[in-house]
Amino acid sequence: MWKLALAAVLLACACSQAPQLFEPDAELAPYGDVGAGEGPAWHPEKGLYFSGGGRVTLRTLSGEIENVELPGGGANGLMIDPQMRLVACQPGAKRVIRIERDGSLTVLADNYLGAKFNSPNDLTIDSQGRIYFSDPRYGNRDGMEIRDPVDRMVEGVYRIDAPGQVVQVIVHEVDRPNGVLVSPNDEYLYVADNNNDNVGGARTLWRFNLNDDGSIDPATKKMIFDWQDSRGPDGLEMDQSGRLWVAGGRNEPVPPNETNTFGAGVYILSPDGQLLDTIPIPQDETTNVAFGDEDLQTLYITAGGSLWSMRTAVPGLVSYQSR
Repeated sequence: MWKLALAAVLLACACSQAPQLFEPDAELAPYGDVGAGEGPAWHPEKGLYFSGGGRVTLRTLSGEIENVELPGGGANGLMIDPQMRLVACQPGAKRVIRIERDGSLTVLADNYLGAKFNSPNDLTIDSQGRIYFSDPRYGNRDGMEIRDPVDRMVEGVYRIDAPGQVVQVIVHEVDRPNGVLVSPNDEYLYVADNNNDNVGGARTLWRFNLNDDGSIDPATKKMIFDWQDSRGPDGLEMDQSGRLWVAGGRNEPVPPNETNTFGAGVYILSPDGQLLDTIPIPQDETTNVAFGDEDLQTLYITAGGSLWSMRTAVPGLVSYQSR
């Protein structure tokens, strides 16, 4: 009997210590099919940017939907830098660009040692203003130009130190990089490794220690979470308590490449990879997340062209604030 009583006490203690993730009575809020395929990024003066359907869209602070014209076509990952400039990965144009405050365009990276990128996907920024971006290739792999010394195709992660100054950070340390995130104080680089269109491909979130010069320490590679044979991790963000909010999973399987063992949604992980909770999203594919609103306690979620939100208990970290 005492063992049962002790177990009940331990369970009660564990529940009382469980982190508060959402505001009381928080519910998933749908905004409909507004072309939110990817790349949400919050601008405190303008609203929420997102990408999809070959264009970039702004949902203003008042809830209006506006198209944003980007030279070179559509975008994938988006970010607001500390100078409040929009930075965008353009997979079609194979480059990373920045829209200056006067509306002019700066090409930050469009080649590595003269070779064109595969399709820049997602991006993050460190405390020194250095931008890291992933460069996978999904679908047709013809025309991939970046190769390693033994002529293997490279799907890497790169760092932009200044416009046109590009450094290769990850070569083959992961299978197919997608979402990327630098943690506060430039301690870690998180990489969503999502080779979801191949049987047996990686579906894993990794963490690497970052060196002062912006390189990784490959020996510190640590698995944070594994989605096994489901759709793997895509975009991710971190809240101010250090928890990771990761888009991933799938509701409808896509044989033989992807199962629905892990359903579509947002996976909330502790810093060491413990699964704390999930936000199920009824629409495939859940692709990315961003914290927004004045208090940074609204998590915006993109999924299959639709936009959703959920109120959180702790504010998020955003790219335009110092890390």
